[in-house]
Amino acid sequence: MSNVELLSPAGNFEKLKIALAYGADAVYAGVSHFSLRIRSGKEFTYESFEEAINYTHAQGKHLHATVNGFPFNAQIPLLEKHIERVAAMKPDAFIVAAPGVIKLAHKIAPQIPIHLSTQANVLSYLDAEVYSDMGVKRIIAAREVSLKDLEQIKKHLPHLELEVFVHGSMCFAYSGRCLISSVQSGRVSNRGSCANDCRFPYTLYAHNEESGTLFRVEESEEGTHIMNAKDLNLSAHVKEILDSGVIDSLKIEGRTKSSYYVGITTKTYRQAIEDYYANQFDATKYTAELDTTKNRGFSDGYLVNRPFEKNDTQNLAHSISEGTHQVVAQVSEDGTTCLCKDVLSLHVTYDLVMPSHLKIEAMDNDIGTIFEEDGLWKISFKQLQTPNGKAFDEIHSGNVNAIVMPTPLPGFTFLRAKIKG
Repeated sequence: MSNVELLSPAGNFEKLKIALAYGADAVYAGVSHFSLRIRSGKEFTYESFEEAINYTHAQGKHLHATVNGFPFNAQIPLLEKHIERVAAMKPDAFIVAAPGVIKLAHKIAPQIPIHLSTQANVLSYLDAEVYSDMGVKRIIAAREVSLKDLEQIKKHLPHLELEVFVHGSMCFAYSGRCLISSVQSGRVSNRGSCANDCRFPYTLYAHNEESGTLFRVEESEEGTHIMNAKDLNLSAHVKEILDSGVIDSLKIEGRTKSSYYVGITTKTYRQAIEDYYANQFDATKYTAELDTTKNRGFSDGYLVNRPFEKNDTQNLAHSISEGTHQVVAQVSEDGTTCLCKDVLSLHVTYDLVMPSHLKIEAMDNDIGTIFEEDGLWKISFKQLQTPNGKAFDEIHSGNVNAIVMPTPLPGFTFLRAKIKG
């Protein structure tokens, strides 16, 4: 078996470039209302999506196009045109959830492999066999399935590729089969417009129908976040997953998340995968880096533990995403300037986070200093100036002036600072 694929989210073209720069073997992205992430799908036009596919292929990597929404009857003619148009761009796969769309995609574009979305809820080799008979090349397993069950699926269907989510937001509902958003706001989650109602605070009441008594069950000013799931983090279990020998792809959730999230999660799981194949896997190494990303608390989900064995998968206190670090600035693609994302000040030391395997050298000039300390690269500015010479003592987020770097750095490098407190 070849090395496992690392599959990262690409919510827009820049995030796609960041995912590839930070070590992804493949990315997944979509355009239009036929993707389950309309908010990210709107970031791509047909023209930019074709450009993104060509860019990815030029890197020798793959792009999987999401067509994983559940269409209404009225949408089918438009869906047919969509599949035909995207297929002409030669993506490496279609990610599809609905059986009817699988059939339609095979009819219109038989040359494009089909990957079955996690929304299809495959838990057993019986269901996997049905989809395999329909021509599906890869199953993206339901998030409730166990690694042992995936081993059984692979045993019965050795030709079938298996993909699993290892990181990112978890849905309160069974593999995303949620109607709460539809009921409360009319935004249909399985057609890409989920309002994330499970993240809201709710207050519970008990009602006695005989007496008409209504009382509050739990006293709290905020209510309770009874449906708010922690985020998935299986970095400590990568060795166990790969030892099984049945997983072909590790997938990171997050097409609507930040560029920093895409870069850090991709880099960390790339490191875990490489450490595994080098017999240097150390689960403690990856935790600190992933903690720097915004998260709702982490859980290892259900792949290695059965759901009823788990009682720590929910964050009942709040749905605020917090991390140990704040992104201060992001370096441009050409590496010569950066844009402020928080507060950028003179004579303050910031961490540098760079794409995988790229090296830099220490330096010191009139603009700033770059040095290595305790195995981490750092930067401090002596001047904050734009390419045309405009100078600042401090810059805050929202300021769109590009700031000159002391020396060119790898494109999409992040500057970050530890959050105090």
